[in-house]
Amino acid sequence: MLHATGPLLTVDCSDRTTERTPIDAIHESFIGGRGVATALAHERIPFDADPFGPENRLVFTTGPLQRSKMSYTGRTNCTGVSPLTGGLLSSNAGGFVSRNLAATGYGAVELVGTSDEVVIVHVTGAGVEFEAVPELAGATVPEVTDHVEGRGLGPEHVVAIGPAGENRVRFASIMTSESRAFGRGGLGAVMGSKNVKAVTFEGDAAPDVDLPDVATEVHREAATSEHVMKRQGTTSVTDLANEVDGLPTRYFSERRFEGVEGINGDAVEEKKYERGTCSACAFACKLPTRDEARGVETEGPEFETVMAFGSNCAVDDVVDVMQANELCDTLGMDTISCGNTVAAYLASEDAFGDAELVHETVEKIARREGVGDSLAEGIGRAADDLGVEDWTVKRLSFAGHEGRTLHGQGLAYAVANRGADHMYSTFYAWEYPLVDREASFPQAGFDGKPAAIAEQENARALEDCGIVCRFSRGTMTPERYEALFGADYESLLDVGERVVTLERHFNNRRGFDRSDDTLPYADDLDGFEAALEEYYDVRGWTDRGTVPDEAAAAAAPGAD
Repeated sequence: MLHATGPLLTVDCSDRTTERTPIDAIHESFIGGRGVATALAHERIPFDADPFGPENRLVFTTGPLQRSKMSYTGRTNCTGVSPLTGGLLSSNAGGFVSRNLAATGYGAVELVGTSDEVVIVHVTGAGVEFEAVPELAGATVPEVTDHVEGRGLGPEHVVAIGPAGENRVRFASIMTSESRAFGRGGLGAVMGSKNVKAVTFEGDAAPDVDLPDVATEVHREAATSEHVMKRQGTTSVTDLANEVDGLPTRYFSERRFEGVEGINGDAVEEKKYERGTCSACAFACKLPTRDEARGVETEGPEFETVMAFGSNCAVDDVVDVMQANELCDTLGMDTISCGNTVAAYLASEDAFGDAELVHETVEKIARREGVGDSLAEGIGRAADDLGVEDWTVKRLSFAGHEGRTLHGQGLAYAVANRGADHMYSTFYAWEYPLVDREASFPQAGFDGKPAAIAEQENARALEDCGIVCRFSRGTMTPERYEALFGADYESLLDVGERVVTLERHFNNRRGFDRSDDTLPYADDLDGFEAALEEYYDVRGWTDRGTVPDEAAAAAAPGAD
């Protein structure tokens, strides 16, 4: 089976030492990416680790396809204990850094410990350098990138945090190529707690991967397709979500936004000034946008940002959303969690639609100034103080695909190990639907959905091992997975299932159980509890939502 190669490089930030460890068995069992990082974290991070403590680890990984030139593969994974949810969490970012991480020759790079001063960690195939950068304390992401460029390394070589990460904002992002984010769950705050401002990757040791002709077919289809996402990115779904009463509005109090035309896909496309893409990808779905009249330039916003800073804040001008998007990228924050948190604040102040207040609040959150100090803790910790309902699952705030309309997606939010994250199973695509009608499900009800959600979670985990972009849906068929990875599709899905199992077991050991697999509106979804039990049964977990120890042992590397 095709898998990543290379040793684990452990970088101890406390004593500035490094260690190389063979991880061949883990690669063979988990392919790469999220799978390898999850297996390493499950083995090496104490179950009771403080997310901000030196014992937490940040594990950066790529997969075997990042050693190729195939479309949909310009992505990198990062895994650690989330300071927002308290559970094990993986996030992956697009851009261009994946090939440079692969070029170091390492199969995984992990940070552990805490530096006694602000540093940049430079990782090369020849070794590691710790550069003290006290002058970058409080610097924005572009300022860090400028500093690194002074060493001859472009934005494609760096992952960095802004002031939000340093200030331990619980939804701080790690940024790469300035505008691509390891977004959800606050791993930027973990990096900040280690006093690491950036990590760079450089080398020429990436092994060649010989892929079958199907890789060329995938690349050709990515280049020649006429998909609407090439023009509008994920904002192409905005009008559809609104039409089916599925667009969260005014801090989740409504599901349809009267100002949608000001922030929809057409509005974003109107501001797009060139094509944008990730490393080696011909699909080119990114959204470089600008508004010359107001001097705003950014990449995006994508649909989730349009929801969080647009409809959920009742802001109907796409340029205002673009400005919020750029602030988050510059300061280093997840746009979904930040936008929803700002929406909660607007609800508490009866100030929906105040774009100026939105932008001021984003700045305050990143620097923990005034009300921003409380909001930086996230909705789950700030809701009571604000006097608003807690719209999170496992303290991760909701994405834009509305579970009160798309009931399967609601269940998927509840059971996802990451919390209310749409990318964990992408089940919304089967309910809008964005897939062929024959494969779709009705929006309401749970008939047949628990098993289908589990299968899609496994498939998404497999993608994250590869690593393959979510937008390859329809192009990366089971037959093409089999051809690329040299294994039958069911055995590949089994890899994904074991990743989900290890994540769940880690979180169980940290106290997560069925009580965390719920929704603010669970009582309004007829059959939710029965569907939850069916999901556990499909997974082979207990009715408390926990993984039996023997099942976790069977999922571990080498168990097969």
